[in-house]
Amino acid sequence: MKFNILGKSYTYEAPVTLETVAQDIHETEVLAATVNGRLRELSFILTKDQDIEFLKFNHPDAMRIYESTLRYIVAMAVKRLYPSAKVKFNYSISRSILAILDHFNGVINQNVINLIQEEVKSIVTQNLPIERKRISLGEATQLYTELDMPDKVDILQYRAEDYVNVYECDGYINYMFGYMLPRTGYVSVYNLFLYHPGFIIQFPRAEMNGQIPQFVDEPRFGLALKESAKWGKIIKGNTIPKMNEYAKDHASAVDFVNMCETKHNHQLNELGNLIVSNIENIRLIGIAGPSSSGKTTFSNRLRVELMSRGLRPVMISIDDYYNSKDKAPKNDDGSPDLEHVDALDVLQFNQDMLALVQGQEVTLPRFNFKTGKRESGKTIRLQDDTPIIIEGIHALNEKLTRSIPKHQKFNIYIAPQTQLHIDNHNPISITELRLLRRIVRDHKYRNTSAIQTMDMWPSVRRGEFRWIYPTQKEANYVYNSELTYELAVLKKHAIEQLNAIPRDSKHFITANRLLKFLKYFTDIEDELVPCNSLLREFIGGSSFHH
Repeated sequence: MKFNILGKSYTYEAPVTLETVAQDIHETEVLAATVNGRLRELSFILTKDQDIEFLKFNHPDAMRIYESTLRYIVAMAVKRLYPSAKVKFNYSISRSILAILDHFNGVINQNVINLIQEEVKSIVTQNLPIERKRISLGEATQLYTELDMPDKVDILQYRAEDYVNVYECDGYINYMFGYMLPRTGYVSVYNLFLYHPGFIIQFPRAEMNGQIPQFVDEPRFGLALKESAKWGKIIKGNTIPKMNEYAKDHASAVDFVNMCETKHNHQLNELGNLIVSNIENIRLIGIAGPSSSGKTTFSNRLRVELMSRGLRPVMISIDDYYNSKDKAPKNDDGSPDLEHVDALDVLQFNQDMLALVQGQEVTLPRFNFKTGKRESGKTIRLQDDTPIIIEGIHALNEKLTRSIPKHQKFNIYIAPQTQLHIDNHNPISITELRLLRRIVRDHKYRNTSAIQTMDMWPSVRRGEFRWIYPTQKEANYVYNSELTYELAVLKKHAIEQLNAIPRDSKHFITANRLLKFLKYFTDIEDELVPCNSLLREFIGGSSFHH
């Protein structure tokens, strides 16, 4: 067999694992590989000529495998120490995981965390093999029942295949809905520390080249996630099987959709109260958040909410303040960096906002995207009941609005803060929810394929880390734009686009992962989604979309 690796050819006489090949050619810090474009675990056995690319700590797919294995080891440690306790993992603030222990007899204090840390370290140090086994659906149901994992039993009824993969390590059996590392010793970098009501798990991130981000406590975001978890319990819809129960018949699906939409209404009402109670000071309302958070629909719904309270807000588009492309800062490859704050005419924006706040008449610009130049737009003057609403990537960036005193600004950060789970050990990624939203929206409104959207996604994510996440601290309010039912609606739109990605595409791995996850959802029809719903921004039919 001949293996092509980074332009070099390696010959083997007998079948061999990827792990062995990596060791033979002295590749270090390898976590996974692509074999002829397919993502493979290091335990994968090579039996014929292949093109191989080894994946390390700077690759997102490799780091998903690392994170899954870390969750597996922590769950294993908890099971060994506290057999009756059930650990639940939630994605949390500062790119970490919050682990919560249910059915735990006692108080979760530093002594408990120390014991868990020591057990995790012991499992890692022993470098125990983690073996994948394929068993029948019936065997899996029986196994999870005996192991007292009813959440895993529940999800199996929605599995289309008649088999299940499980992983066994030193007698411990679990499945993390993804690939795993071959041995526990690979998971050498992590942090665990006490954080009420459980403990935080930190792990290396691909976007940081395998470094662990500094933990930054974000009280507002922590509260938003806590409220999201509380919401899931209130509606009994925080796992896929529980959501699917609602989707079984029309009447319960209608109730489910309307409950979730009402949650958004409650947040809008809360925002309305906060803004109106201080309207004599608030002149500028900034709205920012990562891609596909639903900023446009939210901005319109907030405008209507404030109108219903006697205010007359005006929406001003930051995009109208773009400089021409030749004036934009440059990326490393020389192309214009249109996500940079200095791609905007920051000076003019500040001057116009200040003039409006001071009661002057201002002629706003209008950016012509066909010519790439600014033109004259409408002329406006603010009344006492006319706050400005601005929405965009830099809306919370102090540089953009530095001429307006902070007490005259009310900043809103919007993002889907989901606390949904496949099962207790497998939280659903907020980033992948946004990617699915964007795939569906780009196809609907921009005639863009899933491949094109995925091509742009790394650049979008880089922009978020550079321009959006650092400004979170400026937020006066965090609006959770997640709709618990939305994946049951997005599913049919996304699957069509993901299935169109060919096997030889570099995005097939991502598409395959998303398809495997979406197949567990029972459909909810588009017709049940209200016309002013934030979800309509992505699937179409919004009363705000012209």
